[in-house]
Amino acid sequence: MTGLARTRDSLPEWRVRVLPYVPLAMFAVLGAVLAYLWKWPCRFGGAWNDGTLQFTNFCYTDIYPLYYDRRLSEGQVPYFADVPFDKHVEYPVVLGWVMEVISRLVSPITDVTARAEAFYDLTVLLMAVCLIVGVVIMAMLAGPERRWDALWYALAPGVILGAYINWDLAAGVLALGAMLAWARRRLVLSGVLLGLAIATKFYPLMFIGALFVLTVRTARWGPFLKTMGAAVGTWLAVNLPVMIFAFEGWSRFYVFSQERGADWGSLWFFFQQRQWPILGDPDSLSFLGVTSLALLCLGIALLGVMAPTRPRLMQLCFLTLASFMLTNKVWSPQFVLWLVPFAVLARPNWRALALWQAAEVWYFFAIWLYLVGLQPGNEHLGIGDTAYFIAVWARAVTVMIMMGFVVRDILRPDKDVVRRDDVDDPSGGVFDRAPDRFRMLPAAS
Repeated sequence: MTGLARTRDSLPEWRVRVLPYVPLAMFAVLGAVLAYLWKWPCRFGGAWNDGTLQFTNFCYTDIYPLYYDRRLSEGQVPYFADVPFDKHVEYPVVLGWVMEVISRLVSPITDVTARAEAFYDLTVLLMAVCLIVGVVIMAMLAGPERRWDALWYALAPGVILGAYINWDLAAGVLALGAMLAWARRRLVLSGVLLGLAIATKFYPLMFIGALFVLTVRTARWGPFLKTMGAAVGTWLAVNLPVMIFAFEGWSRFYVFSQERGADWGSLWFFFQQRQWPILGDPDSLSFLGVTSLALLCLGIALLGVMAPTRPRLMQLCFLTLASFMLTNKVWSPQFVLWLVPFAVLARPNWRALALWQAAEVWYFFAIWLYLVGLQPGNEHLGIGDTAYFIAVWARAVTVMIMMGFVVRDILRPDKDVVRRDDVDDPSGGVFDRAPDRFRMLPAAS
């Protein structure tokens, strides 16, 4: 041990900091490769060109068909393209520019099919880098004693199955980077990364609520406002040029989000298909979704200021994000990528996480078989409503179970494994060991 310590002391400081994360990065590489191999029947077997095989081989992705459908294959620039409104890119601007850059990189390839495959490959390569970096950032957020918890993000079955369905890993690395910068008290950087994350996928907006609640409790308004200023400034910097010069294309994401109906995976889809009173009313969907999310967030806010011991930042981030997913109009299979890091950082208990991952895997197979079953003549290859909705509810219930355990840990900090050995909030930044300035109930004795 003495020799090892001496060797460690002789290493440059940067190597001492980096070396502990190398094994985790390698596991993330393994996860990224396994995710690519899972798409083999589509990428190399031609199943993308068959509306049934891509589902029965469970290798569907949005990346390949959207290259054609959003006219990137024709050289059209996202948002600025002269196309029908429903053919504009339906994602926030950072993803639109990612798609544009990769489209330009593959444009010298003359064969359109080879060009689309190269577009997919380069996109996957970028998403793989995002996964690897995200795993390392998650390990840093977890702290030296719990860095191996990041293995869940590297190798969880739901991550491997859903990694390359869409561009969600890009938003994930930005959101995790914002949280790490906050933990390291790099407030402007945290705001910049958070603004970019929200301009990539909308869900990181939920983390502002978690930061706000803990700011109310600790009265650390300076850091919060500084971070929010940088976030708003960054979001405006990347959005305003497109908003001004291509408003119709820019607005596609927001119009689509507001006008879309209940879609696959969501609880609202179940209520509507089963024609439940009130909850299944399509005309009330937007109101029900916003109201239910607002009520859940209000409950989380009250929990944050009433709990005898201040909650950890990752606990509130997980609760707000899970609430967003439960009340959303759509719950796509790849949304598991949003939640895994924050679920683990909130409560690294393998039993509940394994149960949830089993439900995610079950849903992953169920959604593709359900879509096959909806195709005329393919009913014998797929599943019906009952089997599908059992999978929908299994996923939702396991997320609710994890939420219940996190609430229990907040109310009884002695049950929180992260807070053992006199640890307070390793990811909390300015909240770590901060005294309460506002609390609705007496402190825990």
